[in-house]
Amino acid sequence: MTPWLGLVVLLGSWSLGDWGAEACTCSPSHPQDSFCNSDIVIRARVVGKKLVKEGPFGTLVYTIKQMKMYRGFTKMPHVQYIHTEASESLCGVKLEVNKYQYLLTGRIYDGKVYTGLCNFVERWDQLTISQRKGLNYRYHLGCNCKIKSCYYLPCFVSSKNECLWTDMLSNFGYPGYQSKHYACIRQKGGYCSWYRGWAPPDKSIINATDP
Repeated sequence: MTPWLGLVVLLGSWSLGDWGAEACTCSPSHPQDSFCNSDIVIRARVVGKKLVKEGPFGTLVYTIKQMKMYRGFTKMPHVQYIHTEASESLCGVKLEVNKYQYLLTGRIYDGKVYTGLCNFVERWDQLTISQRKGLNYRYHLGCNCKIKSCYYLPCFVSSKNECLWTDMLSNFGYPGYQSKHYACIRQKGGYCSWYRGWAPPDKSIINATDP
């Protein structure tokens, strides 16, 4: 699964009989944006699931064992359940039970954590070292920066707090090199720029422990 921020595009009418005509479509999102726009970011293992009768196709409720939290300490310090639509056409996400550790992001509604295909949901072993370091400290440093998507040339930044995201122009496609290996971090003078490296840009303000 790839990190997305998304829109559910409903194809067909809103009548219950036409729910099967719906499809989930998400716009590309850099992992840092997914991190900064989420209420909850955790690493967890799925240990159970059940289908409950909510919505037209029901809701899948995953029971998880939280391994580590990266974002959401003040909102919900310990997450036990993750909710998602049962239908993938409504952006529901399918997770394996007792098989993998996952990086899970989501939003909190009415005291429950919800996630889906348009959130950043990925097997932990599929993340790059740079993405893991981003989750631990780099992405947080860049939440005041803006990642500007570039779909067509020419592209330009319009303010000093922007980083130009060009993965969509690459021959390698999306997600690309910037998604996998870079974070957009505020540097000296208030300018935001792409950062990659083993050492943090400013050791005085970063806890550089590995995730």
